[in-house]
Amino acid sequence: MMSPGRTASCRLLRPASWLSLLQGSQRSAGGAPRRELIKKHDLGKNELRPLYMDFQATTPMDPRVLDAMLPYQVNYYGNPHSRTHAYGWESETAMENARQQVADLIGADPREIVFTSGATESNNMAIKGVARFYQAKKRHVITTQTEHKCVLDSCRVLEAEGFNITYLPVQKNGLLDLEMLEACIRPDTCLVSVMTVNNEIGVKQPIKDIGQICRSKGVFFHTDAAQAVGKIPVDVNDWKVDLMSISAHKIYGPKGVGALYVRRRPRVRLEPLQNGGGQERGLRSGTVPTPLAVGLGAACSIARTEMEYDHYRVSMLADRFIQKILSEIPDVVMNGDLEQRYPGCINLSFAYVEGESLLMALKDVALSSGSACTSASLEPSYVLRAIGTDEDLAHSSIRFGIGRFTTEEEVDYTAEKCIQQVRRLREMSPLWEMVQEGVDLKSIKWTQH
Repeated sequence: MMSPGRTASCRLLRPASWLSLLQGSQRSAGGAPRRELIKKHDLGKNELRPLYMDFQATTPMDPRVLDAMLPYQVNYYGNPHSRTHAYGWESETAMENARQQVADLIGADPREIVFTSGATESNNMAIKGVARFYQAKKRHVITTQTEHKCVLDSCRVLEAEGFNITYLPVQKNGLLDLEMLEACIRPDTCLVSVMTVNNEIGVKQPIKDIGQICRSKGVFFHTDAAQAVGKIPVDVNDWKVDLMSISAHKIYGPKGVGALYVRRRPRVRLEPLQNGGGQERGLRSGTVPTPLAVGLGAACSIARTEMEYDHYRVSMLADRFIQKILSEIPDVVMNGDLEQRYPGCINLSFAYVEGESLLMALKDVALSSGSACTSASLEPSYVLRAIGTDEDLAHSSIRFGIGRFTTEEEVDYTAEKCIQQVRRLREMSPLWEMVQEGVDLKSIKWTQH
């Protein structure tokens, strides 16, 4: 095993073996058994906790982050905005050090970092704040159909206020068509918002190219980078990003804190969502929680140091997992582009298997069938529908998340268990039996009674 200090190749590994296996199984399939809600289950006294393979929903806190936070929970508890005594000065120094650590990770100036409660607040601030500030002259916003729900809902709020919103479709691989984007930019466009790495299918958008287009058109560019910061190299100046949303709990930091990068030159102006004491340059009033800010800073510092090794290891484990699945199970579709992606987010559709049934069968592995923010819904993922996935395949999708603390044993166990349960569920499916007999399910005309 390589030590974190050693350098390793940071490129995405793409062995031809699993790519060829995948391409051979990319054919559409029929329906699945009745969909059921997964009921909440309390662990018994002697019951083991499931393996964790849902790193896109959240990550466990790195113990080094907790070590950095603890003194500010117990000993250094001053309000960082108190300027008249040592308690305040200590907390302010820690807060500003954390601001610098966040800025260093994304190539920004620390004065451009605004602490928030997380990426949802950052997205709301960026989209609503820019649109409302410039609404006298510009009332058009562009985003994509595969954005996080908080971005889409923020845009719907603006629509209710009279703004024009363009929801761009994406291609079948999940990537945005840059020519379509450029054609949609109008003289009254104030903002383009496109997420860096998709939280459901892991697709990585061409952010640098999008930034170049927006800068050439004089339009502000916001990106939700919650799933990208700390996992892939990010440079706000090279990418020409004007606003960027960051979340601590996606990069092994504490929940309840995040940041919004707001460019100073060329200056981006925001209308604040909440008012009060004028903290964070007047953009986000309220006392900054020093322990949480310190935790975000520590998480960013660790990610900056270990990003190359983490990416190498996650890529290795992801390739190991995909190879095992595709070599044993036919008719598996990998959703999203096969190359422009973050390797730790693997979204697979298992034809002729109901996704919720498979989740229930894999109860000793913590997984999800999509975004944690919408997983209570029985509707198929809107992201999968946006990339043109058939309804039945969308219902059969599972998202596997691999992260810093995932082990080879966990990957192997999950793959073997998944193979076993998919085979079992298919044996129970009449549709699978029909396909084995050579019946083309697309040619069947189903009748309702």
